[in-house]
Amino acid sequence: MNWRSVNFDWNRARAFLVTAEEGSLSAAAKALGISQPTLGRQVSALEEELSTVLFERGGRGLELTQNGLELLAYVRAMGEAASGLSLAATGRATSIEGEIAISASEITAAYILPPILHKLRNEYPGIRIDLVASNEASDLRRRAADIAIRNFRPTEPDLIARKVGQFSATLYATPEILTTLPSPFPEELREGRFIGFVSNNGAYMSALAERGIKLGEEHFVARTDSHLVHWQMTRAGIGIGVMPLELGDAEPRVEKVFEDILFGGDVWLVSHRELRMNLRVRTVFDFLAAELAECFRKAEN
Repeated sequence: MNWRSVNFDWNRARAFLVTAEEGSLSAAAKALGISQPTLGRQVSALEEELSTVLFERGGRGLELTQNGLELLAYVRAMGEAASGLSLAATGRATSIEGEIAISASEITAAYILPPILHKLRNEYPGIRIDLVASNEASDLRRRAADIAIRNFRPTEPDLIARKVGQFSATLYATPEILTTLPSPFPEELREGRFIGFVSNNGAYMSALAERGIKLGEEHFVARTDSHLVHWQMTRAGIGIGVMPLELGDAEPRVEKVFEDILFGGDVWLVSHRELRMNLRVRTVFDFLAAELAECFRKAEN
């Protein structure tokens, strides 16, 4: 879309912004303290002015169209600029505050991020954190999160990424399980019992097979798609599980099955390119990049 020829009415832009953030006309009208019909007319007027549809009705309420998503980043920046102008005019210092949505895997969200987010909150007490703990990659282009931590580099041109470290993982088991395993490894691991995954166990088996550990489904005594549950079952002695070295080595109830590193790769901090215009997102992105890089450096030493 070409926004350069549009003379924005801020009331319409604000109506669009709050509707996008609240997800419904009724919630947005309540947040703005105006009637729903008035809000609806402002949003419709903006759509008419731009000659485009900004919202579609979905199963969970209003959903932004692609043009709506493009406009949202600009209007958010306008809102922050207006707030900054207001603070400057009244002689108050601009602060970093508001909501930030961060997406990370279950393991990262549970074991790595909490102390970092505690430090973030101490430095920026106005920040409110929505932590999305999921092993599925959040769709940053649809604004499912503001910032994501991923184990792969994104290829989409509208996303930006910064490498913050590397991860390494291998197999762990309790000493009781290890005493039942013959040597040498890894060929004889076929006699062990394993914990797998429900949705992608085939991919996990293929990855193990590439490293000389050829298993069938009969070798898996338990499966779960939750990496946290996978790890708890490993610690309980149900079977052999996989975990990053910095977490597995720190757990006294388990030991490495062998010293080889089976899995590894880079860790990336990712955000939508347009969100870098947002002071809050840019500040948190840079903070997380520095803290995660330090965290992974310590893990390597």
